[in-house]
This record gives sequence, C-alpha cells and structure tokens, in this order.
Amino acid sequence: MEFNPARTIKITALLLLLAVITQVGYTVMYVAEMNPPKQFFWGIETLLFTILSAFATAAMVQAKRFQLGWAAIAASAVLNVVQVSIGLTLFIPFREAAAQTEALQPLAGAIVALSFVIYYAAKLLLGMAAVIFGMNSMKDGNKALGSLTVLLGAIALVANAILITFGRDGFLPSPVAGASGVVATLLLAFCLMSLAREEK
Repeated sequence: MEFNPARTIKITALLLLLAVITQVGYTVMYVAEMNPPKQFFWGIETLLFTILSAFATAAMVQAKRFQLGWAAIAASAVLNVVQVSIGLTLFIPFREAAAQTEALQPLAGAIVALSFVIYYAAKLLLGMAAVIFGMNSMKDGNKALGSLTVLLGAIALVANAILITFGRDGFLPSPVAGASGVVATLLLAFCLMSLAREEK
C-alpha cells in the first residue's frame, strides 16, 4: 500500500478521531462512576498515539506546507505516549507505597503532577495545530469549521499554557484545559479530512 500525502493525512485524522473517542468514553464512564478499565482505555490510547506519531511525522516530511502544524501533532503524540505510560506503570505502585509509608505521599503526588504537566503540554500542541489547520480551512472557504477550530484551538492553547505556568491549583480549573483540548482535537481531525480531499 502506498502512503501518499492524501492517505497519510486521512489516517492521521482517523487516529485523532479514535483518540477523542477513547478519551470521551473514559471520561463519561469516570463521571458516571462506572469504574472504567484503565488498562484497556489507556492501553488503546498509547497504541493510537504511538502510531499517530509515525503518521504525523510522515505527513510533515511529505508536506509542502504546514510543517509546524504537523510537528505539533507528532510531538503531542509522543508526549501523550509518555503521559499515558506514566499512568499505566507508576500510578498504582506509588499510590500503594504511599498508603503504606507516609513519607512517600509527596512523591506519589509528584508523579501525578508530572503526568498532568505532560498532558497539558500535549493538549497545548494540539491546540496550536488546530489553530494552524483551522486557519487553512477558513482560507479554503470552510469558514464555519475553520473559525470554530481556530477558536477552540486558541482556547486550548491558552488554557493549557496557563495550567503549565501556574499549576493545577492555579486559578483555572483543569477540566477547562482538558475539555477544550479534546474538542479542538476533534475539530482538527475534521480539518485534516478536508485537507486530505484537497491533496487528491
């Protein structure tokens, strides 16, 4: 199978959509107190982001424009792999150790804090990519999708930058950054699908 630019972009968009679906599914189950299976959801996310990093990098190499946007997507995918891997491998052991040894509680909290900083950085990059590709959609005539993508991308970029700078205990609730990042990612995927049609 030949991975020409159009096909590479389309697969990248599909992987972003699947990542959004897994994140929304996990969040819905968590809010509903349905005890979502972390290994399954986070394992799927790790797999999706690993493959996404390869396709976004390939798109960046193939592309004649939007290199910054593709680089942002690829870098966010790598950061997401690291962030989810920390959750999968370190959260439970450190929580159990902290429950037995009080002195380890700050370290357990630090592991969670590290994971969130990486999470915010990945969402910031996806917000940046949403702004870049949303502006392209506006120029190509799809002003409704493009404008909304730019708006949500900018919100995600700023919100996650604020949380990185001031921390989770700052003046901005963490869910604002996460939710805006997820919606920006969804709209980014739609913009990429439109771009893939142009590349044919």
